[in-house]
Amino acid sequence: MTHNAVAETEHDEDGAGTAPVLRPHDDPVHMRRVAEALLFAASQPLSQEDIARALPEGADAAAVLEDVRAKYEGSGVNLVQVAGKWQMRTADDLRYLLRHEVKEQRKLSRVTLETLAIIAYHQPVTRAEIEAIRGVSMSKGTLDTLMEIGWIRMRGRRRSPGRPVTYGTTEEFLVHFGLNSLKDLPGLSELKGAGLLDASLPPDFEIPTPEQEGLTDDEEPLEQMEEEEAPLEMHLPEK
Repeated sequence: MTHNAVAETEHDEDGAGTAPVLRPHDDPVHMRRVAEALLFAASQPLSQEDIARALPEGADAAAVLEDVRAKYEGSGVNLVQVAGKWQMRTADDLRYLLRHEVKEQRKLSRVTLETLAIIAYHQPVTRAEIEAIRGVSMSKGTLDTLMEIGWIRMRGRRRSPGRPVTYGTTEEFLVHFGLNSLKDLPGLSELKGAGLLDASLPPDFEIPTPEQEGLTDDEEPLEQMEEEEAPLEMHLPEK
């Protein structure tokens, strides 16, 4: 029985090429190199399924990804999981070297950041609920800014009078902040340690647990509402 193989050229110390070495497609080294090539070239995180499609049929993509992760552990770049997908990222302790690459072009206002935090922790949440939590009203531009950046989205509509739109965070939000899921949002002790919460909070104070993907029982799809709403025609008196 013959095996499909790929040719890899070995080099001498002086850089001269020697005869190619044939490696079977299912060779662990070759599969790891395939995954590395895809991950380094990708501008966005890749799913396990994305990697599996480039590997031989039946290959264990999870094992290949673990092989890549182990290879780069402790190096200048690491394979990390964000939003349930995989991405090569600069090691945390070396981020300062690339500050000029990730500098934000737009400085977000305090109101915008507070709104983002409320949506992240309370989602699904309506605009009225956001205003109730903050204690003040806000302009529509705040939500528009966050949607333009790509950090929040309209999830659905609340099953309540008026059917208000509900908001939640996006996959891009998780990727930007290096979170694998909403469960990785900082908890009460972490927020206190960072000085973002008052240390003298009531003993019964709790950080809300945001919902994961998918509509909740008190939400309905946006499309359903749009289909049910017929356009209104305005009839003006004839002159």
